Order: sequence, then structure tokens, then C-alpha cells
Amino acid sequence: MAAMRLPEPIPPHLEAAVRHCRNLVRKRALLAAGVAAVPVPMLDWATDVGILLRLIPQINLAFGLTPEQIEHLAPERKVAVLKAVSAGGSLLIGRLITRDLILKALAAVGVRLTTQQAAKFVPVAGQAVSALLTYSALKWVCEQHIRQCLAVAQQLQLPAPAAPR
Repeated sequence: MAAMRLPEPIPPHLEAAVRHCRNLVRKRALLAAGVAAVPVPMLDWATDVGILLRLIPQINLAFGLTPEQIEHLAPERKVAVLKAVSAGGSLLIGRLITRDLILKALAAVGVRLTTQQAAKFVPVAGQAVSALLTYSALKWVCEQHIRQCLAVAQQLQLPAPAAPR
């Protein structure tokens, strides 16, 4: 029987980054859910994209994984980060975040968001379902991104990023 490997302890600066990011995500997902309850077609999609365009770079920043932060690493560290990012399959780490990248990330939860659009037209209950689906979809996309950032930062033992000014 193979021995079970314990997860590596998370350094305090990364634990703080995870808590900070999850708090940001929770607040923004609640905002998006509120917008999703409004029965205006496509308003919630535009809101979701807008929120993620601001939120994903903030998550990258918290882990020291923005393009600018990576650029300031020593050349061998920079190569290691880019290899770890590509091996992890992340579209959103260390890149300039564009609307197209956000739409690809949202495509992962496309069925939920399509259902959410349809649910909007059922009075009251449909709007509640729409808000719940939006909240859970945004949380899911962001949680996956937080986990990928944590894995890269932990694997490469990246130092704590400088506090934002």
C-alpha cells in the first residue's frame, strides 16, 4: 500500500493571498449575482466579463504573477514560472487579461450561464436561480484561478509580492 503524501504547508504570505483573493471574489460574485437578478438580457454577461477583467489581474497581483511582476524576476526564475504556468494549463496567469481570455474562462461554465439566461424569464424564482448560477459560476472560475496561482507560487517558492501602492 503506497504511503499517502501530506499536502505541503502553505507559507503565511500565500495563505494571506488566498484569504484576500477569496474575500474579493465573494464580494464581486455577490455584486454580479445582484445584477443577474435584474431581468435584462445580457446585462449580467457584460457585468461578469467586466468584473473578471478587473478581478483576475488582482488575483495575479496578490500571488506575484502579473506580467510585470514576472518580468522583474531573474531570467531563470522567469523561465521557471512560464514553464509552470504552461504545464498547469492556465490561460490567465502571467498574461495581459483580455476580454477574449475571460470569455474562454467563462466557456468552462457555459452551460450554467446559458441556463442562467433562460431562467431569467421565469418571474421571481427564475431571477433567484439566475443570481445563484451567476454567483456560483464566478466563484468557480475564480477559485480555479486562485488554486492555479497558489500551485505555481508554492511550486516555485515565489517570494511575497511587494504590497500594492
